[in-house]
Amino acid sequence: MSQQALTAPTRRKGSVTKRMMLVSGGAHPALAEAIAAHLDTTVAPRTAHVFANGETFVRFEKSMRGCDVFVLQSFTEPLNTWLMEALITVDALKRASAKRITVILPFYPYGRQDKKHRGREPISARLVSDLFATAGANRLMSVDLHTAQTQGFFNGPVDHLLAQPLLADHIRRGHPTASITVVAPDSGRVRLAERWADLLGGCPIAFIQHRDALHAQHPDATQIVGDVDGQLCVVVDDMIDTGATMAGATRLLLSKGAFSVVAAATHGVFSGDAAEHLAASGIHQVVVTDTVPIPTTKNFPQLTVLTIAPLLAKAVCEVFDDGSVTNLFDGHA
Repeated sequence: MSQQALTAPTRRKGSVTKRMMLVSGGAHPALAEAIAAHLDTTVAPRTAHVFANGETFVRFEKSMRGCDVFVLQSFTEPLNTWLMEALITVDALKRASAKRITVILPFYPYGRQDKKHRGREPISARLVSDLFATAGANRLMSVDLHTAQTQGFFNGPVDHLLAQPLLADHIRRGHPTASITVVAPDSGRVRLAERWADLLGGCPIAFIQHRDALHAQHPDATQIVGDVDGQLCVVVDDMIDTGATMAGATRLLLSKGAFSVVAAATHGVFSGDAAEHLAASGIHQVVVTDTVPIPTTKNFPQLTVLTIAPLLAKAVCEVFDDGSVTNLFDGHA
């Protein structure tokens, strides 16, 4: 994606004036400011505070009447607090007579709970969509959903953006002569690995049969399906949470003769001691985007963070100008 600034259109083709407003929640203001810079605009001012009993209050300092509003909220700790703030923000905009409200969720909360694995379990990803619809959202935008089916939970337009081309381009430029094998951390991620293989020029893929085996201190090398000997192995997933999967995959692949291991994921959650586990695993590089804020306390030498702001800014422009978000990905989104 080009890093050059985008100028946000202020008028629809014809004579009907449109006004864009970019609103940020409190979870990731740095990303909102970066998007605003690419759009050549500013983040709308607001007042937000928490009462003594924990209730969240939001009020906007500018009129939102008739505006096309884009609300950015990412989800880091404490996730439920930021989710509630986003819902209250959308409700405030609805009651302020915003014409259209698009909620940008770079990292979709509760995305892993997208189906029932056993009886008496929730489908929390669907609940999140229902909550935003009830609050007043007209459209959702997210990046690399855990599963594409989540788009169907919201009864309205959903823009599913892809960060994989950004990540793949970075890896390809960083290792132009390497012999690469894309590795899925379990059989459920083989399809993702196939997409990555295409982005990296048709390289071979491998997968690990049982993700649970990665948590062992000395994983069983027979769990790998595919040839990784002497290869630069790129382990791909949509997110890195505790880091146990990537650290275990690194140990397993190196024991099987891999030349080096790179982990690539869109969302760098890094819960708990994830940074320490990854730093000590023998991994060569971990590449993620800034869909989730990564504090300095979670940085480690092998970490590379790519910005998603240019992609989100282009998608906002396409939605605002009634263009095509799909065309940002050559029709493959």
